[in-house]
Amino acid sequence: MTLALTHAHGDRITVAHEATGTELFAYVYRPEAAWEAPKPYLHPVRTLSGGLVTDYRPNDHRWHKGLQLTASHLSGQNLWGGNTYVHGEGYVALPERIGSMAHLAFEEVAAADGRAVIAERLTWHPYDGELWAEEERRIEVSDVDPRAGSWSLTWTSAVTNRRREPLRFGSPTTHGRPAAGYTGLFWRGPRAFRDGRVFTAEADGGDLMGSQAPWLAYVGEHDGRDGHATVVFEHAPANDHAGEKGTHPAHWFVRSDPFAAVAPSWAFHEELVLDPGDTLSRGYRVTIADGAWDREQVTAHLDRHTW
Repeated sequence: MTLALTHAHGDRITVAHEATGTELFAYVYRPEAAWEAPKPYLHPVRTLSGGLVTDYRPNDHRWHKGLQLTASHLSGQNLWGGNTYVHGEGYVALPERIGSMAHLAFEEVAAADGRAVIAERLTWHPYDGELWAEEERRIEVSDVDPRAGSWSLTWTSAVTNRRREPLRFGSPTTHGRPAAGYTGLFWRGPRAFRDGRVFTAEADGGDLMGSQAPWLAYVGEHDGRDGHATVVFEHAPANDHAGEKGTHPAHWFVRSDPFAAVAPSWAFHEELVLDPGDTLSRGYRVTIADGAWDREQVTAHLDRHTW
């Protein structure tokens, strides 16, 4: 169960499973192209057997990078990358709206007792570099289970508004484009995962865009090797889904065509407003498994591995 952590300072942190020799993921925090809204991300992410479950800079959306936290419409700025959706005009190149999320410092980088932790402080900025938000982020690897062929990571972020006015989290959908709730934690699957199976505890496939559920699973088939992989996304129990002040229910953004993508959207149907000085806290667990799990297998796994 031993995990090995390697830090290439100024570039990335990799976590590997020593028994199999598989690099489970790389956390890349080196800034990249400005028009892609630079921000840290996880890629590649792999199953225990080495199957790839993330994509990086695909030709349809160069700013899609593995697993990353995004903000496509944030008080008029684009911390998502690429063109910005403008109602009535579609996607428009507006470089003066492209912001960034910048690595500030690591609070903890460690691996021991079958767990690995990356705790980081980041700052969020609009195009002009002003400080808009501070984030405390924690990524933790746990529940490595060679018999089940699975492992899990938890991603928690606490984002504090440092402006003197509210931060307004939106998406293309809140700005007029249906079924495009891009914002929050976002996963882009490999090109081979197109047309994969998507399901929750109660529904399948086409019923899920914009829906709510405690978890959602995506099953894809690999290119270049036999077999499938399953990626399961869960909300942390501490996440608020009741719509208290400053927060509101999350809805799933999910596509299997024309590409594989999942996000528990922060702003699917309406904007999320974060007042000055307030903190938005969210946590998610992502389980990466070899094989095509069905609903019963996912449920049994989640019952064994509670938060």
